[in-house]
Amino acid sequence: MPRLVTYNVHRCVGVDRKLDVARVAAVIAELEPDIVCLQELDVGRARTDGVDQASAIAELLSMSFRFHPAMQVEAELYGDAILTPHPERLMRAGALPTLPNLRGLEPRGALWSAIDFNGTILNVFNTHFGLVPREQRMQAAALVGPDWLGDPRCTGPTLLTGDFNATSITRPYQALTRRLADAQRELGLKPSVKTFPSSFPAIRIDHCFVSPEIRVTGAMTPLHPLARSASDHLPLAIDFEFRDQPGA
Repeated sequence: MPRLVTYNVHRCVGVDRKLDVARVAAVIAELEPDIVCLQELDVGRARTDGVDQASAIAELLSMSFRFHPAMQVEAELYGDAILTPHPERLMRAGALPTLPNLRGLEPRGALWSAIDFNGTILNVFNTHFGLVPREQRMQAAALVGPDWLGDPRCTGPTLLTGDFNATSITRPYQALTRRLADAQRELGLKPSVKTFPSSFPAIRIDHCFVSPEIRVTGAMTPLHPLARSASDHLPLAIDFEFRDQPGA
């Protein structure tokens, strides 16, 4: 049964302020995922010793990866990635809209890979929304629009995941759930699995949304000391199966 993990890795700097890419990879490896969606990766940045974090984590997990730099300052990159050991094809990577008149906002982006599970093609979207509600509403509208989820090539099983910086009572979240179902709501989990902050997870801003072709079978997050220290978020693991499989 496939497992997706979404994880804001906070540029691999833990709550103990230690930079440790291998620790982040160890947290992920223990979950044995088929798909890993990462946010807040540094690539070639002086503040994190110039390491290509996307490549390093992928190598430690024996996976291939696709990276999209939401932000670029000369040769330094910062953004999001999708990792998998399965055959895949990058469908799109690009920026999401932001508020041009509000200074200090980080650029935001998304990427979309089509991953082959023994002949079943799964569309996987990974994103990291901004912090301002109006900005988030624009980003949610873009994702459900014709360039992303509304793209005619986006058919069949689909997962949208990432750090949305928005809880389930917000308008951006509600815009997304008009298109796809919240994986945790599909399970009817009470209480829900929360991921932030990692030291005492109290809110749910890391989400996974699924299309009708996907049956969610589980959701969890590790609560052991390694996971609590590796980043300011906990990873969220979602187990699922394809409804069109015989007997599924």
